[in-house]
Amino acid sequence: MDEKKWDLKWMAWEITSACNLRCVHCRSSSENFSPVGKFTLEKAKKLIDDISSFASPVVVISGGEPLTRPDVFDIAKYGTDAGLKMAMATNGVLVTDEVCEKIKSSGIRIVSMSLDGPNAEVHDDFRGGIAGAFECVERAAALFNKHGIKFIINSSFTKRNQSYIMETFRKAESLGAHAWYMFLIVPTGRGEEIFKELVSKEDYEEILEWHYNMERQEDEILVRPTCAPQYYRIWHEKSKEENKDTERRSLTFSTGGGKGCIAGQTICFVNSEGNVLPCSYFPESAGNVFEKPLKEIWETSQLFEDLRDFRRYEGKCGVCKYLKVCGGCRARAYAVTGSYLSEEPFCNYIPANYNG
Repeated sequence: MDEKKWDLKWMAWEITSACNLRCVHCRSSSENFSPVGKFTLEKAKKLIDDISSFASPVVVISGGEPLTRPDVFDIAKYGTDAGLKMAMATNGVLVTDEVCEKIKSSGIRIVSMSLDGPNAEVHDDFRGGIAGAFECVERAAALFNKHGIKFIINSSFTKRNQSYIMETFRKAESLGAHAWYMFLIVPTGRGEEIFKELVSKEDYEEILEWHYNMERQEDEILVRPTCAPQYYRIWHEKSKEENKDTERRSLTFSTGGGKGCIAGQTICFVNSEGNVLPCSYFPESAGNVFEKPLKEIWETSQLFEDLRDFRRYEGKCGVCKYLKVCGGCRARAYAVTGSYLSEEPFCNYIPANYNG
């Protein structure tokens, strides 16, 4: 493997599997779980101590729905006091004035919410047919604006809502979002049941090209395609000069910085069972924080070593000149082919030196 220091820069942490929604694309069948689960407050603090002993990443408290935990802000405050940059992902349903005050007092720097359609019909359908989910996003956004809390809108797309991408983006913008992240979903968890709903390779390419053109024209809101590493191949193909606005596009909550799949390279995900995964869509564990320190898992696991060694990548990805800026989605490769080192199955690009 190439000699390189792999700094942990961003970590999502599923502090609970409990949730009040049942979204069609979710990795977690979470409606029957206890809000606390295995990460008691004591064990949560121990993990924060572990993280801060060797890294200072952005830590995104997620779920499930993290606001179902009564001690969520105790966890956030402990992380803030340990010097970590704390953030939170919520579906917005439980956001109130009191919650907003606690977000600020606990040191949470930014919050993300999901919006998967421009109206209640589209969004609520995507969120498992839960009536009122869209209204909760609108209400939470208004409360965040009222309390001066920056928030990001994440939008996930499949065939059922891909025709609403532009309208959803405009809705996120009108809500006052600090940034909009477009997700082209990876089939995992409940997502495994929706392979037939995945955006086609051809549409995938067209959507990413649309995003490139939109990004060049957009000044009011930060935008980024997520779980779409081939976007950076498109970016390099179309752009002839360095990004002139790097600072504007680099925000605390971001995970990339002009690079494709960084799962297990600069980011990881710790689920409610304590398993350390390359990202939230990747089902293979590199180790468990209840059995060994996160530092040891991050620095020595075979899974992370595989993902960091581009020479092991197979198929088109292995010979592609854009490998180091794209890498292909390793979770999507695993979901479709059973091998996380195989080529990205939703990329239409054929390298000139590929003979497969």
